[in-house]
Amino acid sequence: MSQEDEHLAPVIPLFGGANHGARSSGADENADGSVGDTRSEHPARPRGPVPLGAHASGGGDSAEPTEEPDPVEVRRRAEEALVRKLRSRALSVFEARSVLRENRLPRDEIDEVIDDFTHRGYIDDHTLASLLVTSGVERKKQGRVALARALAQRGIPREIIDEALAELPDDDAERALEFARTKARGMDRLDPETALRRLMGQLARRGYNGRTAMEAARTALREAGNGGSGVRFVDSD
Repeated sequence: MSQEDEHLAPVIPLFGGANHGARSSGADENADGSVGDTRSEHPARPRGPVPLGAHASGGGDSAEPTEEPDPVEVRRRAEEALVRKLRSRALSVFEARSVLRENRLPRDEIDEVIDDFTHRGYIDDHTLASLLVTSGVERKKQGRVALARALAQRGIPREIIDEALAELPDDDAERALEFARTKARGMDRLDPETALRRLMGQLARRGYNGRTAMEAARTALREAGNGGSGVRFVDSD
């Protein structure tokens, strides 16, 4: 080797060599000459353009700041949603609160809206309770138990329910009999025991207690000619 060659830097082959196959598959030569897999230490970068906001180190997308909703707009939309509900049917205070909560109105503002709508007469639990009682009695022939249950399901407070029921005359027996008469006429083909059991079940589902249902059912079936003995009563000339 000439003196000129001694000053030249050694040539390190970039490709080829004994360990080229290992390096090309992701393996590197360790300090002791052994070949080890270092792919887990140097993860491959994803192909394609880097998304905006991604860290240079390969991290995920940076979260963009979310715009806070306008409180005025939130309240306006919540009130509009409540008005739409009230246009279709009367709501209790409990139901109105649920509508406002569904529209993400804060609790303190819910109280303000409820107070405002109550002051305007848009929401009134007492009026709603009276309407439900009247409807239940006249249209559905319901007894006190069923009426109380229906009002409670609408979220009306117990004291208001009691006030509404107290306004009813104590005529559960008459209303039960009136309902039983309308049903007994269609049970003439049933044996007396089956007819009595079925009619009592219908009365119970409308909120009449056991004694009231029994008396009404027996009276109605007897008037219809199915009075328990299996003998139909026919008026004589």
